[in-house]
Amino acid sequence: MEHSPEQHATAAASTPPRHPDTVIKGFLRTVEQYGDLIAVDSLDGTTRLTWRQVRERVEALAAGLSRIGVRHGDTVALMLKNRPEFLFADLAIMALGATPFSLYATLPAAQIVPLLDNSDARIVLCERAFLNQIRGAQKDWPALATVVVLEGDGGAGTVDWSDVEKGGAEGFDFEAAVAAVRPDDLATIVYTSGTTGPAKGVELPHSSVIAFATIVEHWLRFFPGQRILSWLPTAHTTERVAGHYLPLLNGCTITFCDDPMNIMAAVKQVHPHIFFSPPRLWEKIKLGIEKQWAALPEDARLAVHEALQRSLEKVRLEQAEKPVPASLAEAVAADDARFFAPVRKALGLDAEGLFVGSGGAMAPIALVEFFHAIGLPLDEAYGMTESAALGTRSPKGKIRIGTVGKAQPGVEVKLAEDGELLIRHAGVMRGYRKQPEATAAIKDADGWLHTGDIGAMDADGYFRIVDRKKDIIINSFGKNMSPSNIEGALTGAGNFISQAIVVGDGRNYNAALLTLDSAHLRTWAAEHGAAGQDIDALCRNPEVLAEVEAEVARANEQLARVEQIKKFHIVGGEWLPGSEAVTATMKLRRRAILKQYADEIEAMYAEEGRG
Repeated sequence: MEHSPEQHATAAASTPPRHPDTVIKGFLRTVEQYGDLIAVDSLDGTTRLTWRQVRERVEALAAGLSRIGVRHGDTVALMLKNRPEFLFADLAIMALGATPFSLYATLPAAQIVPLLDNSDARIVLCERAFLNQIRGAQKDWPALATVVVLEGDGGAGTVDWSDVEKGGAEGFDFEAAVAAVRPDDLATIVYTSGTTGPAKGVELPHSSVIAFATIVEHWLRFFPGQRILSWLPTAHTTERVAGHYLPLLNGCTITFCDDPMNIMAAVKQVHPHIFFSPPRLWEKIKLGIEKQWAALPEDARLAVHEALQRSLEKVRLEQAEKPVPASLAEAVAADDARFFAPVRKALGLDAEGLFVGSGGAMAPIALVEFFHAIGLPLDEAYGMTESAALGTRSPKGKIRIGTVGKAQPGVEVKLAEDGELLIRHAGVMRGYRKQPEATAAIKDADGWLHTGDIGAMDADGYFRIVDRKKDIIINSFGKNMSPSNIEGALTGAGNFISQAIVVGDGRNYNAALLTLDSAHLRTWAAEHGAAGQDIDALCRNPEVLAEVEAEVARANEQLARVEQIKKFHIVGGEWLPGSEAVTATMKLRRRAILKQYADEIEAMYAEEGRG
């Protein structure tokens, strides 16, 4: 069936690829062109290397890995934090025509085993901190024959990383090995986060990564010496391609932050040119800014508030494509210099040409408007692991808040008859490793990737993500609802609610499981004479409960009557990344949460239908 113009959007790439046909060849070209520029840095300054020095480390490690048996076509597991050694290992494995893949640092042994099995990994490179997890997995996957340990002796059955680097294979020819790597060789395997079932191995060949680089560089500038922060999990597609591969193809400087809890201190130190985060961090940044403003003297606090309202007015006029009065534009410019530019500088988000993005989930409109108003125009894009993180984003200078933008150059996007978003481009995954049936279910014979997300497109080709295809709530009256929209209203209604899961499928009304923001609870406790109470006690505090009820009421005001939350249950402080409830990239595991709290959910519906 032919799709009408409002259902189908495409943008064609206007220039041919400018990169070599594999990532590792692109790395050697970068060394040749920018060899004396700083390539990698650490926050503590202990590791600061040029691209030429990085090549020396990569070549030495590749020679050593060749000696211990890594061959073209093999797969090698990495369990390392964001640190220079991850980049060295990633490239060294690639140089041999083998495939590196990263394990989330939070994975327990039981969840590592199926990934080793699926990938056929016989060798793993890890930090000492993760050795117990690897040893535990090795008991159930004895085929994992070699464990290379960073930072000293890992004990019996392990190999010291430094010994591998020093003991290269005799006669090893690094450049010949690189030349033998083909575009259709796998650059990496990225395992899905498991929000919709067991993790699947997304196979991304070098050609997919090069397609990613080519497409992204149509709208986002990368340049030699550009400051990039690597801090999101390296097992995640966005971090891998945008935090490693694109920078190394362009001679950028990558600074590694190995503790995401310290990310804002790292931003303040590095002043990156590009900074991308899931919405939750942007919410915390906004909360921190508002707390600082709240502590100002009354006259200054009032002045900031009025400045923010003027800037929000300008943002909303621009979004509505209405003229901005000259007097308002002048006032906002003065306000920016006085109030908002100092905030950006204090955060470290003030680099020339700065790009700030949000993704992984839709951010509340009010949150995005706030950052646009203070001079940090958050750009929301859409992609998925299977599409090599490519899909839609707003054209430069034309962000439409509440959407994920338009089809990127070189990407085709359309809506199926049921509203499912479909994507096709040169970077789409080869398939799921060893799962041809699962591959066929998501990637059709014409190359269209069926995302599982329900979308909508406006007359100008901008897309909105409505919900997950399988997560739509259909209540007992047959009304279809988007849980993510309702959840966004709840988490955006104030400072107490941190996460929300809405239930109501087949029910008479909607209910919600809520977690509360631990940091805000502690601040509230200190200000209300409850500093001695722990998080669980604070979640039961009558005054806190009243605050949460008020936030739910505010959220309900934004929702249609049928969408509103009738009952809620506070489960405690927020679910942590890497837990059974939340993936390492901060996506809620809906199915796992619903199963874990089945009794609490049933309790909220105990009197359903009565009265």
